[in-house]
Amino acid sequence: MTDTATSGVNQVFQLKSASVSMTALELHYFDNDDFEATLRDKISQAPGFFKDIPIIVSLERYEGLDSELDFFKIIGTCRRHNIHVVGVRGGNDDQRRLARGAALALLPGSSHRDRAHEPEPATGGEAREAVEPTAASTSSDPSPARVINQPVRSGQQVYAPDGDLIILAPVQAGAEVLAAGNIHVYGPLRGRALAGIHGAESARVFCQSLEAELVSIAGHYKISEDLQDNGWKSAVQIQLRDDLLVVTPLDKA
Repeated sequence: MTDTATSGVNQVFQLKSASVSMTALELHYFDNDDFEATLRDKISQAPGFFKDIPIIVSLERYEGLDSELDFFKIIGTCRRHNIHVVGVRGGNDDQRRLARGAALALLPGSSHRDRAHEPEPATGGEAREAVEPTAASTSSDPSPARVINQPVRSGQQVYAPDGDLIILAPVQAGAEVLAAGNIHVYGPLRGRALAGIHGAESARVFCQSLEAELVSIAGHYKISEDLQDNGWKSAVQIQLRDDLLVVTPLDKA
């Protein structure tokens, strides 16, 4: 009799829901040399952030030829830099067939172009059932904020998938805080803060003392070396303007 049997566990595994934040690599065209050069440049800006992260390849703004889209080369290049491609978001039928051939997961796109090839909605009673949840989702009720009262320690990750994240304590170096909306840190922000992770460009990061390793809003980021030029170790807000992160002292906001 095995140890597993004697412990009373009679299933190899259980399936449970999980919510994991991932970085999207928005591909505009694909040329292998350009791709690797751009990837190497991005990694050099924040090597700790990219090490061993999973990513999805977003095809929602892909304008290149389908014949040039080589997922095996993309996967290989990313693996050489310790980045793991796990799936594809959006794309047309041919692009998704190529992704499936490379054993990548397929995620639905959010743009009109990507939805154009999806099946037509059901009619009759099924259609009415589909409409009802949509009506509920247009409610004006704001998404609840997640409030954290304890310090966020190194190695910890705190995630607010729907709304703002409010932390009433320090965020230590090596910690990571993520939110769909704004991030408020009522203490020193020493780790990584990623706001607007679903693409909300209006999201902001507020903190009592900016000492962060990295700050990101809707995929645009700055690392510690760049952040130290303005507002370092003081109370600031950080927002996105013309695709650039702008740091403003809170007393001048």
